[in-house]
Amino acid sequence: MAQDRRAALTAALAAAGLLALSPAPGFAQVTLKSPKWSELSPQERQVLAPLQQDWDRLDAQRKQKWRGIAQRYPQMKPDEQARIQEQMRPWAQLTPDERRSAREQYKSISKLPPDQQSDVRQKWEEYQSLPPEKKRELASKAPPPGGKIPAPAATPPGARPGASGSRSP
Repeated sequence: MAQDRRAALTAALAAAGLLALSPAPGFAQVTLKSPKWSELSPQERQVLAPLQQDWDRLDAQRKQKWRGIAQRYPQMKPDEQARIQEQMRPWAQLTPDERRSAREQYKSISKLPPDQQSDVRQKWEEYQSLPPEKKRELASKAPPPGGKIPAPAATPPGARPGASGSRSP
C-alpha cells in the first residue's frame, strides 16, 4: 500500500513538472524569428548592408533590433541616417559586454553638465580626426585607474577659458 502511494506521488510530481515546463494554455511561446540575409526585404537589405558579412552570425534578438532600426530608417533625418550607417558595423561587432560598457559610458556622459558634455564631444571629434596609427597607439595604452574615463576639466588643456566654437550636439 505504501508502495502504491509512493508510485502515485511520483507520477503526480512528474506530471506537475511537465505541466510547469509547458506553456500555459492561451499563451503562445514567443520565439524570435532569425531570418537569413536573403529573407530580408530589399529595403532592409539596403539599410542593413554594412551588416551583410556578419548577419548570419547575429543572434535572433540582435537581428530583430536591427530590423526595427531598418523599419524606422525612412522616417529618420538625413544626418541620423548617415550616423546609423557609419556606426552600424562597429556596433554589431561589439560583444554584449562591450555594448553594455558603451551604454554605461553614454549614460555617465549624459549626466555631465552641458559645458563638460561639449568638452567630451570636442575631445571625441579630435580623437576621430587622428590617423589610424595614433588611434592604435592610444588604444594600446593602459586604461585609467578604475577603467572609467575621468570627467574632463572645465577648460581643456590648451583651450582658452571662455572661448567657445559653434559646435553642433
